Amino acid sequence: MKFIRSTYKIAALVLSGILLQGCFAAKEYKRPEMKAENLYRSEIVSQDTISMADISWDKMFTDPILQGHIKKGLQNNYDIRFAIQNVVAAEANMKQGKAGYFPTLSLGADWTHIEQSKNSQIGRIVSQTGGSTNLDQYQLTGTFAWEADVWGKIRSNKRAFSASYMQTIAANQVVKTQVITSIASYYYQLMALDEQLKIAEETLKNRIQSVEAVKALKDGGTVNEVGVKQTEAQQYDTELIIQDLKNNIVLTENSLSILLGEPAKNIERGQLEAQTLSPALQVGVSTQLLRNRPDVVAAEYGFINAFELTNVARSNFYPQFKITATGGLQSIELKDWINTNSLFANIVTGLTQPLWNGRQIRTRYEIAKAQNEQALINFEKALITASKEVSDALANYDNETKKITIRTKQVDALGKAADYSDELLEYGMVNYLEVLVAKSNALNSELSLVDTKYRQQLALINLYKALGGGWR
Repeated sequence: MKFIRSTYKIAALVLSGILLQGCFAAKEYKRPEMKAENLYRSEIVSQDTISMADISWDKMFTDPILQGHIKKGLQNNYDIRFAIQNVVAAEANMKQGKAGYFPTLSLGADWTHIEQSKNSQIGRIVSQTGGSTNLDQYQLTGTFAWEADVWGKIRSNKRAFSASYMQTIAANQVVKTQVITSIASYYYQLMALDEQLKIAEETLKNRIQSVEAVKALKDGGTVNEVGVKQTEAQQYDTELIIQDLKNNIVLTENSLSILLGEPAKNIERGQLEAQTLSPALQVGVSTQLLRNRPDVVAAEYGFINAFELTNVARSNFYPQFKITATGGLQSIELKDWINTNSLFANIVTGLTQPLWNGRQIRTRYEIAKAQNEQALINFEKALITASKEVSDALANYDNETKKITIRTKQVDALGKAADYSDELLEYGMVNYLEVLVAKSNALNSELSLVDTKYRQQLALINLYKALGGGWR
């Protein structure tokens, strides 16, 4: 009967703990009011929700060679592999948070040997009665403990772990986007350098011919030795440009190799003129940054985590309801250890209300509130930073696109000027310095045109990244 009554009491206490969970004191998360509309500084005013960010990276970058590099990078890149391990660790923490509702159960077995002093009070009595001052005790115990989630502490802790996990997932997407767009940027840079090298090498051939032509003019008395040396110097200047371009190609290949998770090596690539990276500039609406930009998503999950941990810190002001039970076998004789008479049990239930603990609870709560406010600030900053990057990319793309038209005209004009100067030099109508300047300007304009085309593509890649594309 006593056992039945005890069972009823335990059941009643457990049921009370479960019912008390309805007294949820923690606040529910609601996204704060964010100024997420009209954040783009651009002449493009879009009410269309279609965005470049919704395009998968393999539809954005259609060059099959580049696609192969990106696939290799996603598999081998060190930053991605490191980020994946962060996800694994966060998943383990999330599982721990979910296990907070379950009780804990532990088993133990121990042997205790006591050697009493014969001069002690107990030892003297035992010796006088002829007993032994040695005592052995054998014990097998099981301990059960469970805490009711009265004020939502466990629930908030679970949500905090889940938010932390989702934040790590978003952070992994940030790394993925960074790797994809960086690989594409280096790839286009390599093709631009190849094009510039091709122009410089063709120019060098013309420079060599110019030296021979100026020497002939010198023999004819049209120019002097200074003109010959200046023309030779221009040839050497072109050779220096070629050397720098070749070195830049090697350095760029080395950087791209690191992104691919491989030792430095030659990188396979196509030609810049064959690229068609020019999708419609669909930026969508700025509120889409809240779901498309993985760094903004990560910042919000960081805020959710801090919000829930503030709930946990607040719940520490309230009493805790716990049930602890211990039972097992206990005997001073090994032969009687496994015996019904050796059974023992004790159950402790109750509420624990913190009263004074050196201000530790309030300090933790105030720190949690401050960290919650910091997380909100980071969330707001991430959104504003994202809008700034979109605005920058749009401005750069518009600028480079306009410059291409102007530079194309400049290349044509300076090319004709260089051709005309050669003809005029033969007739002595211009001096050799004017010819050298015209040819130098023509070469620089051609190199600049290629660089402007690359920067236009780079701005488009940055816009794709800024809008939150790449991780899908």
